[in-house]
Amino acid sequence: MIRRFLSDIGNYFILMGKVFSRPEKRRIYYRRTMAEMDAIGLGSIIITAIISLFMGAVVALQMSINLEAGFIPRSLIGYATRETMILEFSSTVVALILAGKVGSSIASEIGTMRITEQIDALELMGVNSASYLILPKIAAAVVFFPFLCILSILVGTVGGYLICVFTGTILPGDFITGLHLDFKPWSIVYALIKTAVFAFIITSVSSFFGYYARGNSLEVARSSTQAVVASSITILIFNLILTQWLLI
Repeated sequence: MIRRFLSDIGNYFILMGKVFSRPEKRRIYYRRTMAEMDAIGLGSIIITAIISLFMGAVVALQMSINLEAGFIPRSLIGYATRETMILEFSSTVVALILAGKVGSSIASEIGTMRITEQIDALELMGVNSASYLILPKIAAAVVFFPFLCILSILVGTVGGYLICVFTGTILPGDFITGLHLDFKPWSIVYALIKTAVFAFIITSVSSFFGYYARGNSLEVARSSTQAVVASSITILIFNLILTQWLLI
């Protein structure tokens, strides 16, 4: 098991070496990257917005229930909602959700191309299949996912505000005061850096499992599942590392 794990790590870095080799025709890669932005990025906007809206509302509601002591400023509800969305949810939790949506899709797509010998056909034509198939996905995700992170923060904050308006748990003015309380711009930079790293992990790890899929359609499904699990675990590990490195 350990030997297989080390072998997979070695194969992963070998694959990344092929992926980041010099592209043959930059114009083709540019068009493919734009297409992947549409498929990977734009296709994830709705699910990101819906989840963030309800999560922001839930965080604000839970904080209002737990901070019932009169001596605790109600504005802390807005502060807690903002910090939760920026520091953890909009980067890490959204990345875990996208690992399931985007990662499984990438692994299935490339895995299907592998077992149907489309990748072998590309290699026979002299095309660097790893770079041609994987690099545009990585570039599209690393560029577009930070925008999803910003969207998640904004929509989650709006969700927290709306729950205050419609339930009357706190005054909307107190919520907005909490949003401005002790705001650190570096927190946004931290969230965007994490999101870009997680985007690379999701696309590269999922592509790896799809690229080395063998057998039949059942093996493609298994590779897709392995891609989601491996991406999620790697995201959690790097979340700890980046938090230690960037915040502490």
